Amino acid sequence: MVQSKEVVKLENSAVKLTVTVGKDDVRSEYNGLIGKYSKSIQVPGFRKGKVPVEVMERKFGDALKEETMAKVVDHAIQELFEDESFARENKPLPYASPQMDEEDPKIDLDNDFTFSVTYDVLPEVAVGEWKGIEIEIPQVSIEKADIDRELEEIRDRNSLILDKDEGAAAEKNNVVTINYCELDDEGAVVSGTERQDFVFTLGTGENLYKLDDEIIGMKKGESKDVTKQYPDDFDDPVLAGKTKKLRVSLTALKEKKLPDLDDDLAQDVNEKFKTLDDLKKDIEDRLSKNLENQIRNVQTNAILEKIMEKTPIVLPESMVRMELEARMRNLSRRFNVPEEQLMKIFGAGGKGLEEIQSEWRPDAEKALKSRLIVETLMENLKLEASDEEVEKEMQTMADGSGTPIEEVKKYYDNDNMKEYLKEDIKERKLFDMLIAESNIKKGEKKNYLDVIQQNG
Repeated sequence: MVQSKEVVKLENSAVKLTVTVGKDDVRSEYNGLIGKYSKSIQVPGFRKGKVPVEVMERKFGDALKEETMAKVVDHAIQELFEDESFARENKPLPYASPQMDEEDPKIDLDNDFTFSVTYDVLPEVAVGEWKGIEIEIPQVSIEKADIDRELEEIRDRNSLILDKDEGAAAEKNNVVTINYCELDDEGAVVSGTERQDFVFTLGTGENLYKLDDEIIGMKKGESKDVTKQYPDDFDDPVLAGKTKKLRVSLTALKEKKLPDLDDDLAQDVNEKFKTLDDLKKDIEDRLSKNLENQIRNVQTNAILEKIMEKTPIVLPESMVRMELEARMRNLSRRFNVPEEQLMKIFGAGGKGLEEIQSEWRPDAEKALKSRLIVETLMENLKLEASDEEVEKEMQTMADGSGTPIEEVKKYYDNDNMKEYLKEDIKERKLFDMLIAESNIKKGEKKNYLDVIQQNG
C-alpha cells in the first residue's frame, strides 16, 4: 500500500511522517466500501442491495471519500509501524497518537494520495562520559538504638488493642478512629474533603493533615474545630504554606497492651527464634542488608545525576504528561482516595491541576531522563540476562521468601513477567559497572534512619 515515505525530525523529540499511497490501493479501498454499503443501504426507488454505483456516488460520494481516506491513513500507518524495517527511533511512543498534519487533506481517486502526520518519538540520547565519576557516600553503621527501635515496632505489631474506659482521654500511641473535613471561612464544610472512619495511631503522623497533637486529650464522642498552619517546607506540597480550618470528631478510642520484651516474644515472632538474642541478631542482619541496598541506591542515583549533567535530553511533552498522570494515580493510591476527590482537596487548597503538575514537573523530568540514560547504556553495552541467570535469580527469591521454586517459576511464567525479571538483572549489571568505574569518597557520618529514609 505504501509507495513512499519520508521522516523529518522536528523539535521536542517529534517527527513528521509523510506517506504516499498508490492510487490503485486508494481506488480498491473506495470500491470495497461501495460494495459493502451497496448490499445494505436503502435508497427510495431501489431494492435493497440493488442500488447502482452511480447513484451511491451521487448521494454519498463525499462521505465515502472521507471514510476511504480514514481507512487508507489507518492502514498505511499500521503497515509502516508494524514493519520491522521501519526504524524504531521513528516509531511513535505508545501514548503518542499520530495527528494529521494538514487540517483537511483531500483524496482524489484518480491520483496517488499523500498525507502527513506528526507524533512524539523516543528522545535521542547520547550518554555523556560515565567512567571516573566522583561521588561521596555517607558513612553509616547499625547502632543499638536502631535495633531497639525495631524491637519496639515488633512489640507494637504484637500488641493487643483494647477499648479505653469511657471518659478516658486520647494519649500518644492510642489507636483512634476519626471523622474529619475542611471548613471554609464561614465554618461550612468544604465539599469533597469529608473522610469517615479513618483509623491511625496517635503520634505516628499517619494522617493527611497531621492532626495528632490536636486529638490528644479528646474523648470518645467529642468534636472540635481546629486551625492548622503548615510551614512552607511541609512534606505535602498541597498543604505547604497553607492555613486550614478542620473539624475532627473522635468516634472510637483504643489503647495498645504491649507484650514484654523477652524470649516468649521472640518465639511468637517466629519459631526459628529460641531467645530474644536470636531475634536481635536477625534484626541486625536485616538492617545491615537494608543499609547495603540503600547505600547502593545512593551510589547509583548520585552517578546518574552526574551523567545527566553531561547528557542533554529533550523530553516530548506526551512522555512528561504520562509521568505526571502516573504520579497522580500513585498519590491517589497512597492516600486511598479517588483521583476526583484528590483534585477537590487540591482545589480547596487553592491549587489547580496545572499548578500541581508544574510543581511536580522537575522531579518527573529528572526521573524520565534517568530512566532513558539507564536504558540507553544497557543497550549500548549490549547487556543481557541469560536463562541461567534468570534461573539463579528465581532460586534466590525462593530461598529468601521460603517459597517453593515451582511457585516462583509459575509466577514469572505468567503475563510475560520473566521479561521484567531479565530487565532487573540487566539493570543490576549496569549499576555494578557504574559503581565499579566511579571514584567513591567517604562522606559525612549519618545515622541509619536518615539514610534509609533518603529519597532519590
